[in-house]
Amino acid sequence: MILMRLLYSKILKFADDTKIFNKVNSVEEVENLRTDLHSLVSWSKEWQMLFNLDNCKVMHMGFNNPHVDYFMDAIQIQEVHEEKDLGIIVVT
Repeated sequence: MILMRLLYSKILKFADDTKIFNKVNSVEEVENLRTDLHSLVSWSKEWQMLFNLDNCKVMHMGFNNPHVDYFMDAIQIQEVHEEKDLGIIVVT
């Protein structure tokens, strides 16, 4: 059994939709977000509630965002600059 530790990032859940987000202005903050993604993937496997990795996306917001790559289960998350969320189009 995997015990889930507290995450560094914030999570929003709505039905079957999950969003994870945090400020990312340093190498440490990048690693915290990567660790959180790894923890969520591990948890999802343990509870057999897998993420659909084809639908997972990353949106870099802000001028100081380093635009690094993020991975879930060794698959790079697609970067987008526009995404529709609950009927609202979010643009970076």
